[in-house]
Amino acid sequence: MLIFLIGFMGSGKTTLGRPLATRLGYRFVDLDREIEQGEGRTIGEIFSTDGEAAFRALEGAYLQRVIEQGGDAVVSTGGGTPCFGEHMAEMNRSGVTVYLKLAPAVLVNRLLSAHLQRPLVAGKSPEELLVYITETLAEREVYYRRANVVVADPSRDVRRLVEILNPHLVG
Repeated sequence: MLIFLIGFMGSGKTTLGRPLATRLGYRFVDLDREIEQGEGRTIGEIFSTDGEAAFRALEGAYLQRVIEQGGDAVVSTGGGTPCFGEHMAEMNRSGVTVYLKLAPAVLVNRLLSAHLQRPLVAGKSPEELLVYITETLAEREVYYRRANVVVADPSRDVRRLVEILNPHLVG
């Protein structure tokens, strides 16, 4: 079974995804890392040299590869993955989608304290970041809400996440 974790950057898709995969005995796939390894460049480099549209096309191709591989995996998607093309519908057809939903202010705090520099928010002040997140989240929410499971204010408690997912797990 494929479990796709979706949500805004900083929502905990990778942080929760790794231990969730371990707990379930599934492999863990970080879609952004797959793209970076496959392309030999960082997401930031792809954005800066090729632009967002080219990145989204790559993202769709790598998502399709993960779906075609099948098997049991927890997949941490990029924040925008569900919002382009037919990605959300494809993920819903191919497995269980889980929206990790957080308030914009919480996302700001997480992104400001993160050690990773993310291309879409690089160089923004805390105030600019809050405006960006609030506006972008409002646009993306229509896609995120199509998830099979919505987990509001996800803690880092993997046991709780497994309990929430249990009705959706096969076998």
